[in-house]
Amino acid sequence: MPENSKKMTNLRQISRPQVIVLAYDGLCTFEFGVAVEIFGLPRPELGDEWYRFAVAGVDSGELRATGGIRLITDGDLTLLETADLIVVPGWRGLDSPVPPALCAALRKANARGCQLLSICSGVFVLAAAGLLDGRKATTHWRYIEALKALYPAIEVVEDVLYQDDGDILTSAGSAAGIDLCLHVVRRDYGMEIANTVARRLVIPPHRDGSQPQQLSRPVAQLRESQRLGQLFDFLHTHLAVSHSVDSLARRVGMSQRTFLRRFQDATGTTPARWLLNERLLRAKDYLESSRLSIDSIAEQTGFGQASTLRHHFRQQFALSPAQYRKHYSRPAR
Repeated sequence: MPENSKKMTNLRQISRPQVIVLAYDGLCTFEFGVAVEIFGLPRPELGDEWYRFAVAGVDSGELRATGGIRLITDGDLTLLETADLIVVPGWRGLDSPVPPALCAALRKANARGCQLLSICSGVFVLAAAGLLDGRKATTHWRYIEALKALYPAIEVVEDVLYQDDGDILTSAGSAAGIDLCLHVVRRDYGMEIANTVARRLVIPPHRDGSQPQQLSRPVAQLRESQRLGQLFDFLHTHLAVSHSVDSLARRVGMSQRTFLRRFQDATGTTPARWLLNERLLRAKDYLESSRLSIDSIAEQTGFGQASTLRHHFRQQFALSPAQYRKHYSRPAR
């Protein structure tokens, strides 16, 4: 999915970025758990540069999430003053007003450069704060029309998993929040580390944000999913090689027709599009963390020629590989 080049940003220049997730009465436990799982768990295998994490309480007193689960926070809204990324889980109800103090704290944080990420109906919190006027944003398909009606100044993007608008990121339903959080990890730490986190969660390493929220076909059967999982692992280690639909179908023991259908079920896209996305992500990782020439990166990522890499890279990210390297290179980890 093309990113907003004017506001394209990441946290990789910050040592141990501070992630704050909001907690409030009526909180959705799944979406809250997504933020905790992705950003809050210690990951010693990834070194000592992983995110710092804390929970900020929006309401005073005892907080109860859905299902009656009691929450203990690390502090109040003053925690937002030092945040590098603030995660807003689904709001407790469209008819529940967003506290003015929360709106003010979010505006202040974003004004100093803090990134904001909402999951599902959490987008209504950002909208209430006036942070989405003139910006692209998405939400769960059930709330799309309400978002349009209540906040007509927002450029609502329908039927996508998530929308990256640079310093403000929004996702669709709860599971799409996982995809968006992994997208942030990929943007901040590179594809290899994001894939490691995804493997820990036993989920696909990458679903493009532009995939539709609702799939018309059922998910693949378990055995076929396992075969596709092995195929994804193979492809990640063989991106420099040309792959045909026939060769991929034979590798997983399926007919071409069945393979294409199952691949679409599992990823929401075609093998060609999936490979293009993965190759672009690998190219980004090389540009960020290596001194390889553009020609060498093109060869190692399966594009063959630098001109082909430049074409697809600029089409996807609105920057040339050289421009991207200039802005987002980091010391090799």
